[in-house]
Parts: sequence; structure tokens; C-alpha cells
Amino acid sequence: MFDDRSSLSRTPHHAVALDCLEAAIEAAAPDRAAREAVARDGETLRVGDSEYDLTAYREVVVVGGGKASVGVARVITEVLDDRLTGGVVVAEHPDTLDTVSVRVGDHPVPSERTVTATAAVLETVRAADASTLVLFVVTGGASALLTAPAGDLSLADLRATTTGLLESGAPIEAVNAVRKHLSAIKGGQLARLAAPATVVTFALSDVVGNDLSVVGSGPTVPDETTYADTLDVLDRYDVAVPAAVRTHLEAGAAGDVRETPGVGDAAFDRAETHLVGTNSEALESAAAAAADAGYDPLLLTSRLRGPARHVGPTVLSVAEEIAATGNPVSPPAVVVAGGETTVTIDGGGGRGGPNQELALAVALELDGPAVFAAVDTDGEDGSSDAAGAMVDSETVPDGERRRANEALRGHDAGGYLDGVAATLYTGPTGTNVNDVVVVVIPEP
Repeated sequence: MFDDRSSLSRTPHHAVALDCLEAAIEAAAPDRAAREAVARDGETLRVGDSEYDLTAYREVVVVGGGKASVGVARVITEVLDDRLTGGVVVAEHPDTLDTVSVRVGDHPVPSERTVTATAAVLETVRAADASTLVLFVVTGGASALLTAPAGDLSLADLRATTTGLLESGAPIEAVNAVRKHLSAIKGGQLARLAAPATVVTFALSDVVGNDLSVVGSGPTVPDETTYADTLDVLDRYDVAVPAAVRTHLEAGAAGDVRETPGVGDAAFDRAETHLVGTNSEALESAAAAAADAGYDPLLLTSRLRGPARHVGPTVLSVAEEIAATGNPVSPPAVVVAGGETTVTIDGGGGRGGPNQELALAVALELDGPAVFAAVDTDGEDGSSDAAGAMVDSETVPDGERRRANEALRGHDAGGYLDGVAATLYTGPTGTNVNDVVVVVIPEP
């Protein structure tokens, strides 16, 4: 899975770190997750604990978007076979499916082709009626890949706002609250457009805590955020936005623009959502890989969040306690954690993403034999083409500490780590369930 793995695995501990990361990514494969969630028995479609009588529907369509949407949609098409009548999903990379069209969009900032692809999704949804079963796939990346500007807003307005939000360091819940209220599809609005069709959502979560209203900005679930909340986000994180965006949000807060549908709205009378993949499941597989290799695993948390440069050393402190005291597990051990950290671009800006910044912050503090690795499960850390990085006590030699610190302060962690062959490359993995961090602690 990792490029140049032979040179990366220079010790057994480095190899174990890579094994754990690979196990996590493989466990999050969308086809694997979907196959455990969906099945067909004659004219009965089973999704989780729910059953749907296919004879009750004249049309069955698949729509959706996200980095892992094609993988989930492929399983659905195979299961439904001749009962599927059409559909369209929006992904980051080209692919093909039987019966369902795959359109390409851009991430993390939407483009004109993203808007065009999303329009095809909306066209399919608007054609649905009470005799239609809409199977909606939403995975990480859908907030960008499903883009339909609300009202008189332009794509340029959304691009500028998205960039400002992503660089502000705001948590994804806050970012997506704004995105929902600038969109004609997010925040439950796809369910509103599809009614009175039956809508069944397959969600692969890239959100800490698996809040379904945040995954892909929740196109088919109730939205509890408001226009007033969005204005608070812009002010709290000092996000500059185009005048048209603020005007639209202020009009919504004043009641002049229709609010997104919330709990109890009739839009959700015939809508169900099924969670088919999470970061926790990926972490459990990483921990199992550690145990298979003879290491005592500690699954620390699936809720890492906050500034990457601060979170990394915090996770390292747990590993240091294990090495020093054997508490709460004894070496050899592997600490496993996951979640989503952030980077606030406050000047500078080079190569890298949160996982590389997290790893470089750790490398500056490592002085023992531990190996630390962090990746984004989609294979793309932030806006870089690296999945993340793996570091040890030799990553930043004493004579390089000043340069490494400057790279960290200037958000060029990727530039430094690439120069010392510490970055990890997988290419796009086809899934997305947040980040995975492992720390391997050898026996004393």
C-alpha cells in the first residue's frame, strides 16, 4: 500500500507502524463496509436492520457523492442488479459503474465541473416521486463534491468562503454549518427535494463522533444549525467572505430566506440513514494488527481534534508514560488513535497537511526509540498528495532543529519531511474515515 515500503521499514518497529496503518485503511474500504450493511433476498432489500419491499417502487436510483462514494455505490449496484434503474454519484477521480453515472468534481474547493456534476444529482432527485426509492451515498469529501450554490450566490462566492473557512482552523462542524446555509443540497435539503420519495442513506463517516448532520454536510438528515449560527462562525473565526455571502446569511437570519429543514420536518417522514463505516472500526483493525505482531495495543481515542502541532505531542506523552512506567500497558506496545486535527494558516504556508504537521511537531520532541506515524485514510493529507508521515528520533537531528522549527511555524511540514524521506505516499485510497495515528513503543 505504501510507496517504497522496503526502505521505510528499516526496523521491525517501523514495519509494525506501517502494518497498523494498512490494516486501518483496508478496514475502511467502502466496498467492505457496504457489503456488511446491504443484502437482497428476492424482492426484499435489507439495509442494516431495515427492510424495503422492492415491488413497492417503480424506480430505484442511486445518487450521492464523496471520496468513497463509488465504492459504496458499486456494492449497491451489484446487490440490486436488474432492479436498479439509474443514478449518478460525484467522486474526486474518474471511474465507471453499471447503470450509475460517475461524475468528477474537485476537493477541497469546488469547481465549475463540481457544480455541473451536482446538477445531475439534483435532476435525478427532482424527478423522484412516491414510487421512487432513492439510495443516497454520502462519504467524506461530499461537502465539496456536492456543490449547488443557494439563491443568487455564485461558485466564486462559495470558493472564497470555503478557502477562508479551511484556513481559519475552525472545526468541521462549524465549517459545515456555513456550507449548509450557502447550498441548495446540504443540510437536509436533498431530502426536501426528494419528498415524497423514500430516501435511504448510506453514510461512511469522516467526522469525529459520527454526527450524521455533519458528514458531507448532511444532505438527507435534519439540520439543527441556523443562519444565525453561521454568522457566529464567521465572526468567531474571523473569516472574511464575499459581500454576497454575508448578505445571504444575514437575510436568512432575518427570516427572509427559508431555513434548512430541522427535526420533525416532513422532509424526513420517509427518510432513514444507516452508518456503514467509521474511524473506530479502522482503529480496531489497527489495534488487532499490533496484537498480531506481539505488541500490546492501546486504543486511545477516535476523537482527536484541535491544532495538529499540539495534539501530536499530547499523544506522544501517552507513549512516553508507557515507556517509562508500563502504564497503562506494558512495552512492547502500540498506541492507536484517530480523529481530525486542524491547521490554522496564519502566515507562511508550504507543503503538507495536518498529519504531517502533527508528525513534525512530534519529531521535534522524540528522544527515545518510539516510532510515530499519522495518515489521512483517503491518502491525501490536507491539500497535499502525501497521506501523512512516519518519524522517529533521527528525523530531526540536532543540527536541523532550527530548520525543522521554521518549517513547522511556516506550515511547511511536508517540505521538511519530504526532504528527509519521512513522508508516506499511498495515492488515493478510495475511502475516507478521518485520520489514524500510531505510536510503536519497543521493549526497553
